[in-house]
Amino acid sequence: MVKMKEELKHAIVKSGKFLWNILPLLVATMLLLSLVNTLVPASFYSKIFSSNPFLDSFVGGLIGSISAGNPMVSYIFGGELLEQGVSLIAVTAFIVSWVTVGTIQFPAEAMLLGKRFAVVRNILSFVFSMITAAVTVFIVNIIGRL
Repeated sequence: MVKMKEELKHAIVKSGKFLWNILPLLVATMLLLSLVNTLVPASFYSKIFSSNPFLDSFVGGLIGSISAGNPMVSYIFGGELLEQGVSLIAVTAFIVSWVTVGTIQFPAEAMLLGKRFAVVRNILSFVFSMITAAVTVFIVNIIGRL
């Protein structure tokens, strides 16, 4: 039992030091995310989407990947985009990639988890954001017909 307490104490100290060392990087990433989200107005997005579902999901995923944000804000932002006439497939790809793809956070992720892991994770997240968008729209259309 004493050994377990010592290991737990060591793990907590080690985790605390790690968090302290990456804190400046985390704060810088959050500030950069806030800056990008502030500089790019919502009206910009409604101008660049077409009515092509494949192109819209790609563009939505691409812009979402670059913009990056948190899940709570993404739902509000997605609703605003839908009200501006942006297609559901574009908004879904945008939201999913906005939350999962970390272009802005990539340097921090590569440093902490490894460059190869960060590249593979971001590419897969981008591809799956488009797949998720297509499946979501398909299901919504089926439910809408019932």
